[in-house]
Amino acid sequence: MAGGKQTPRQKMINLMYLVFIAMMALNMSKEVLTAFGNINEKLAESNSSVAERNSAAMAGLVAKAEEQPAKYKPLQEKASKIHEMTTEFTAYLEEMKSMVLEGVDDPQNYEAMDKSSPLDEYFFQSGKASNKGQEFLNKVESYREGVASLIEDNYPQIAAEVRREFSTDPVKDSEGVKKPWLAYNFESFPMIASITKFTQMQGDARGAENDILSVMLSGQLQSEVSLTNYEAIVISDKTAFFNGENYKGKVVLGRVDKTLQFDKVIINGNEIQSTEAGQVKLDFPAGNVGQQKITGELQFKEGDSIISIPVNNSYSVIPKPNSAVISADKMNVVYRGVQNPMTISIPGVGNVSANAPGLRSVGGPNYVMDVTTLQAREVTINVSGELPGGEKVGDSKTFRVKDIPRPVGTVRGEDGTVRMQRNTLEIATIGATLPDFDFDLNLRVTGFKFKVPGQPTVQVRGQKLDDRAVAALRRAGRGESVQIFDVEAQLANNASYKLKQVSPVFVELTN
Repeated sequence: MAGGKQTPRQKMINLMYLVFIAMMALNMSKEVLTAFGNINEKLAESNSSVAERNSAAMAGLVAKAEEQPAKYKPLQEKASKIHEMTTEFTAYLEEMKSMVLEGVDDPQNYEAMDKSSPLDEYFFQSGKASNKGQEFLNKVESYREGVASLIEDNYPQIAAEVRREFSTDPVKDSEGVKKPWLAYNFESFPMIASITKFTQMQGDARGAENDILSVMLSGQLQSEVSLTNYEAIVISDKTAFFNGENYKGKVVLGRVDKTLQFDKVIINGNEIQSTEAGQVKLDFPAGNVGQQKITGELQFKEGDSIISIPVNNSYSVIPKPNSAVISADKMNVVYRGVQNPMTISIPGVGNVSANAPGLRSVGGPNYVMDVTTLQAREVTINVSGELPGGEKVGDSKTFRVKDIPRPVGTVRGEDGTVRMQRNTLEIATIGATLPDFDFDLNLRVTGFKFKVPGQPTVQVRGQKLDDRAVAALRRAGRGESVQIFDVEAQLANNASYKLKQVSPVFVELTN
């Protein structure tokens, strides 16, 4: 929508306007009417493709809002309002097209759609806009101002573009005479031309929604990668220490960046030099029995500023073991569909017994937990043992049970929007991955849908484009974006587990 290089769809719309001008000067021919019909079909196909992308983006935003409501819920609510307004407006335009086509025996016979009277009588009365014509203007203005007012504080450039695209101000014709917008665009035009104009307006509305969703998501992603959003996490080698032991653990950021180098690390008043791969290694006396604190800060440069992340945590020093220590190797969560490794022990106790649904021992303190068939959202592990003096000790711990996160589609190992040459895409492997997931899972793609703008969606079986998909790809223009969606993926070692829907991937053709 915004300025810059014109898309093929916009070029086609400009061509349509040239035909409009030619119509005013020439006697209408059957070939021109057919050309309008063909343009309308192409616009409708393009609109369908954009609508699919918008729906996929909305679905991804809804999923993000469910997983991280504080971060994504405001965006999702605003996007939903825009989606609702766009859906209502495009549906109204579809009703207008149906109204114009009432009484037409064959909607594919464009040569017969040369009359202007049906819409002229509907939109105009005594040389002015009729009540129905004014209702149409009100719909356009309501959509324009509704969308623009919702986004103008955060995205003023797109808001201005929406107001320009759906302006209903008077227009000067080729002779310099100012005409009302409704008359300039619809009065005395053949039926098929007006239908094409309605289809173009539907495309403009869906294009506006697509631009807004893209800017919303890209802005949020830019915010997420800012280091100011990270928090320091203290990870102890174990949760309790005996009197006289050294405390051992490490301090990391919420998302470890191995390229990150701290400028200064201060823990408990002392500057720490032992840092590597975005982590701070800790090794100091644990202290006296009781609760001990770890405080300090991590400092690093971001641009011209010094960013400081506070460190604030605590640990317990105990005189003897009196509770079980249960440490999930993959954080305090167990996942369905995978073998969750667990380390279960009681300090000072040799023989420990642990039980829970799906839990089995694999030797010593090592256990594996499979909760694939467990419907509950939490699972509790009960642990018991006997101290050397015969005293019985026991404890339990509850873990959250979660599904494997939503995978993302990839082309040649890249996700999101990928720039690629056409011949590279023809032989590229379509895959799926789980970014930042704690388990290294092998996902196998068995099929996907392939969409080139203006062409039917191709269902592909396997991991590469088949002949039909390659043929569709070769008809795509340079700079166009093709979509790979509805990717069918499964766990290579657990095909019975049903993964969440894979996010789509877009490929921008560079040649």
